Amino acid sequence: MSIAEHYHERTKYDPETIHAKSQALNWEEQPIPFKSYKFGTSIDLKPYLSEAVIRDNWWQRLSRLLVCSYGLTGAIPTNGEPHYLRSSPSAGGLYPAEVYLISRGTPELPAGLYNYQTRTHTLLNFWASDVWTSLQSACFWNPILEDTQLAIVVSAVFFRSAWRYQDRAYRRIFLDTGHLIGNIELACAMTDFRPHLIGGFADEAINQLLYFEPEQEGAIAVLPIADLTQVRENLPLARTALPTTPKLDYPRIPDGGLLSYFHQATQIPHNPNAKVNWKAPETVEHSDKYNFPFCHRVSTVCDPIDWEHNLHGLEQTMIHRRSTRAFSGQPLSIDELKAILDFAYQPQHYIDQNIDRAPDYFDLNLVETFIAVSGVTDLEDGCYYYAPKAQELRQIRFKNFRRELHFLCLGQDIGRDASAIVFHTADLRNAIEQYGDRVYRYLHMDAGHLGQRMNLAAIHLGLGASGIGGFFDDQVNEVLGIPQDEAVLYITALGRSRQR
Repeated sequence: MSIAEHYHERTKYDPETIHAKSQALNWEEQPIPFKSYKFGTSIDLKPYLSEAVIRDNWWQRLSRLLVCSYGLTGAIPTNGEPHYLRSSPSAGGLYPAEVYLISRGTPELPAGLYNYQTRTHTLLNFWASDVWTSLQSACFWNPILEDTQLAIVVSAVFFRSAWRYQDRAYRRIFLDTGHLIGNIELACAMTDFRPHLIGGFADEAINQLLYFEPEQEGAIAVLPIADLTQVRENLPLARTALPTTPKLDYPRIPDGGLLSYFHQATQIPHNPNAKVNWKAPETVEHSDKYNFPFCHRVSTVCDPIDWEHNLHGLEQTMIHRRSTRAFSGQPLSIDELKAILDFAYQPQHYIDQNIDRAPDYFDLNLVETFIAVSGVTDLEDGCYYYAPKAQELRQIRFKNFRRELHFLCLGQDIGRDASAIVFHTADLRNAIEQYGDRVYRYLHMDAGHLGQRMNLAAIHLGLGASGIGGFFDDQVNEVLGIPQDEAVLYITALGRSRQR
């Protein structure tokens, strides 16, 4: 059993042990979800959100990109500091991610390191120097970095999530990063940028480049940003994921130390002389894994969602999105479910709306999708496999699972009252054979990315959506009839919101 399999088994929720392992939260230790610096120069991005600013102004484009990706979009009053909400969802509202910009040096943004200060919507320049060559070396000379001038680095401050979720927080950190990557990809479509995802990099080199304290914060993803208004930056696709060697020999790891050990074990060492074939795989199209004999099949082909002129509807959805806390139990229409799946899995249908027809993922062929239907008009209750290539639902269980879903989702009412619940899974052992233990990161980021696209589609259609990272892992497969070799990565609940 590799360290990734060991981690997955150790962090499963089980109905017989979950209460014994739960810990009371010390609210006085709740971490602040904002990073501060004692020095640096701030660039205020708020003026560029004004309607009076020219829409193709470079600063206006960057300001919109950042606010739609991870900016503050609301606040919940408390006795002290308000609890701020962001455009990207986060488990428990803990927001472990930090967003950094690395500039190669442009007329607008001098070379150096910048932290996006979400609370003030500013860029803090904390290091003014040319570091692009160091970034290229840390990314093993990925060709995308040859002609780009700007890169986003997403990091995780581990304790922000571990404070509440202990070792299982590692799963949620990468799901949250996937949400953020999904937002960045779509926000770039609105602002004439194109992100190129890099998950294969030398962790320690990136961490040193950004002056992280490695026990507290680590780089998760690198996204060079091509400016599509510059012809020289219209770049071909490149490989996004690099493998590691599976770690089969490891000591007995105590509870509370598993997250840190696992993260260290999946890092890629820095070798400036390493030769990497960055050419993108020839076949990136998702293949439908399961073709159950004699099952009932339902086509999901539908008209694409209209995101309005200049993607105005998408921008407003990203800014006003909220995770749903309660569903009414009223059914969705089958057309609504089809539209949500279409936006998440069929991006080629949206090229006429200037949305990237082939957004970067790590390897979608590793991620499978099952849907438990409890209330969708003109669709029989039961569990379905979604085949994205064939664009159809294939029924594998015939039953209303509301009671079981309530249990599987740790007794959360949204599991019981949702109209449909989407399960993202992966054959973990097969994935490790291809990419090593680092694939655990890739799988959860891809699942979070898909979940975020479904989330935005549902909200735009006037529906509710909520991501669920806590569930009884093994019981999901048993109850819904999902093959046992499929490890559950993420759950997205869909339904009609209940007004409180």
